[in-house]
Amino acid sequence: MFMPIVRIDLWAGRTPEIKEKLIQNVSKAVAETIGKPVDHVTVIINDVPKENWGAKGIQASKL
Repeated sequence: MFMPIVRIDLWAGRTPEIKEKLIQNVSKAVAETIGKPVDHVTVIINDVPKENWGAKGIQASKL
């Protein structure tokens, strides 16, 4: 079992290269912080369309 699991919600539209770098950097930071090998860390990125995201009562696609 891979632990911990880090879930990141982002607005959709980032490139695969940016996501890859994010996964690498987050995995490394978590592994170093908890003293576990990086291969124990799982990162899940959820691409959320702006129309499915809201803040302060406003749909993000209208910001």
